[in-house]
Amino acid sequence: MIRDLGNGLVLRRATAADAEALVAFTADVLRNQDADEPDARTAAWTRDLVTGRHPTCSTDDFTVVEDLRIGAIVSALCLISQTWSLAGLPCRVGQVELVGTHPDYRGRGLVRQQFEIVHDWSRRRREHFQVIDGVPWFYRQFGYEPALELRGGGSIAVPPGLLAPVDVERYRVRPATEDDLGFIARIGAATAPRYLVTCVRDEPLWRYELRSHDALSMYRPELRIVEARDGTPLGFVAHLPRLVASTLWVLGCEMVTEDLYRAAAPSILHALQTAGEGFAGGDGGERCERLGFWFSAQHPFYQPLPAVRVEPPYVWHIRVPDLPGFLRHLAPLLERRLAASVHAGHTGTLRLSFYRDGLQLTFDHGRLAAVAHWTQPRDLLGVERGQLTGAPRAHGSFPDQTFLQLLFGYRSLAELEYAFPDCLTRSDAARSLLAELFPKCPSNVWALL
Repeated sequence: MIRDLGNGLVLRRATAADAEALVAFTADVLRNQDADEPDARTAAWTRDLVTGRHPTCSTDDFTVVEDLRIGAIVSALCLISQTWSLAGLPCRVGQVELVGTHPDYRGRGLVRQQFEIVHDWSRRRREHFQVIDGVPWFYRQFGYEPALELRGGGSIAVPPGLLAPVDVERYRVRPATEDDLGFIARIGAATAPRYLVTCVRDEPLWRYELRSHDALSMYRPELRIVEARDGTPLGFVAHLPRLVASTLWVLGCEMVTEDLYRAAAPSILHALQTAGEGFAGGDGGERCERLGFWFSAQHPFYQPLPAVRVEPPYVWHIRVPDLPGFLRHLAPLLERRLAASVHAGHTGTLRLSFYRDGLQLTFDHGRLAAVAHWTQPRDLLGVERGQLTGAPRAHGSFPDQTFLQLLFGYRSLAELEYAFPDCLTRSDAARSLLAELFPKCPSNVWALL
């Protein structure tokens, strides 16, 4: 037991004996909106996590609140550790998921107390930040900010006969095998620099994606290899093994050279349409009406596609518990950006206010020499007008956690200034420096689930 919560409730770490109870609980509480039955795909995903199939998560990574009076789990969540890359810098990440409380026990702060526990676990694992793909607003209460694009992208219609057979004979698209995993890992790593933030997968992690998911898991991908007629591998495609609202969603598509996206597109689209038609009539819809792509508009696969409809992304919620430490971790990136800008060789301080607290970044001839907590003095004279004076005021001010949107490239400085009147930048020089250090950048995070 971690905590006695009173009234017969205890908060504890889950054990192997809880596995099937957790599967049943998450499927019931996290069912689809207004659904009459528990969600089988949530059950299957939970089973991946509690049975040892997943490479970094087991029952030890779940917290549960048990009502001892009835011997039942009434609230639970888990922490899934993984490695992401931010501009090539590895970042340890803890993803909080499967957060749920039985309706009869809501409003008692059970989730908040479990977040305190898993945040401490994440700290002990030296993870740089925590993320969650969660419902709107709720996780702001625990220090999270919507700060990174998630899914979204584009889609195209696929009426019968979209592609003539002659278009699809040049390349083959086949199921991936164990022998392909090294190739997939290499090409995935080689194409990752297209984005600011990605999830890192080595060959063993790709093996998990290929072989280890429960057949019904909502996160199980179908991995396929794109190859030339002579069998030379040229790329890979990953898609869901089902339709979602009559759409077959593609998780990733990477080729060894940029020109192959256009050349192989007919073969890839034909294979995807065929797969989608094979799933038709299942729980996703009666027919495959669209092919959707969960990667940002900058991906080269969009270039040859006809009539792409924009699919707005959702968002990752992010919490950075040690912002000075994380910025020190990102120093090589910030120094590279500075060296390539009009501020190359910059010496000086950059003071950032979050209104209740803040940071000071100190640069010495283009090097990030120090990052420290900083709070704007309370004895400054006069009414705040966002003007630059000789007093030690912030160069830039960001309300609440909105600076994380800038840090993770989710919004530009201009977009934040437009959206938040209390996002203030005091001078053109400060605005230019902030824009160069923290530009808006596309990301594509397919998390390890």
